[in-house]
Amino acid sequence: MKIAIISDVHGNLEALKAVLKDIKNKGAEKIFCLGDIVAKGPHSKECIEIIKQNCDVVVRGNCDRHFSEPMSDITNKPEYEKNRWEKIHGMLSEEEREYLINLPHSFEFYLSGSLVRIFHSSPEVDNKVLISQDSIQDKYKMFLPSSKTMSDKVADVIIYGHIHHQYMDKIYNKTIANSGSVGNSFCLIRNPEKDSKIEEIRQANYCLLEGSYGEKEYNDSFSLQFVRVPYNIEKELEEDYFEHNEFEHEIKNGTYRNMEKIKNYFESLGIDFDNF
Repeated sequence: MKIAIISDVHGNLEALKAVLKDIKNKGAEKIFCLGDIVAKGPHSKECIEIIKQNCDVVVRGNCDRHFSEPMSDITNKPEYEKNRWEKIHGMLSEEEREYLINLPHSFEFYLSGSLVRIFHSSPEVDNKVLISQDSIQDKYKMFLPSSKTMSDKVADVIIYGHIHHQYMDKIYNKTIANSGSVGNSFCLIRNPEKDSKIEEIRQANYCLLEGSYGEKEYNDSFSLQFVRVPYNIEKELEEDYFEHNEFEHEIKNGTYRNMEKIKNYFESLGIDFDNF
């Protein structure tokens, strides 16, 4: 069975349509979504409906939660954040907000003998940042169960989203992978003198699993494939939208809007960001 894992659509309708077309062409039988359906792009409502129609499993992302919460939960945020929240929250119907806030935190299944667990950013919270430069100890914690996981077992494979770029590592006979972002792909490590063409990063990303679904024995092959799909960025940007400049910058350039924040995070890990 082929299982497509998508994440971080962020209201990008053109990217989502391109990915779903590619998934269909590749013959995937199931689609699992790792959350962050809404925000940033102009088509949150349309993307929610498409996800509901096409995905077999959907877990909740931090944006899905944040923009569905009551206003009292953001009263201490800066004015810009309040205005952003009010706009996106107001775009969604009460039914859509209920759908988002009630999505499960995680999901797990066996595939060709491996216990695979999926979530938005970690087993415990939905907004943890974990990248390839983090410690082995932090990576190992991603495999551990929590009160929000379906079982108390240690996973063999975990797939998450949130960081918006594809990534995979192996530790302790385990596999950690990030599916990348459908609608807002970017690279954290950038250098104008070393960067490849922008098309290498700004396409729509997802990953494809293949194996024997539900099988607890190691009797069949297991594969994980990273996929990127071109889509019509200019068409996605045709609609006037309150976040247009921020969203346009990110999807056109394949970079996060606030690289100073990224620099500070790397420096907290003891990494000299300016000398990459």
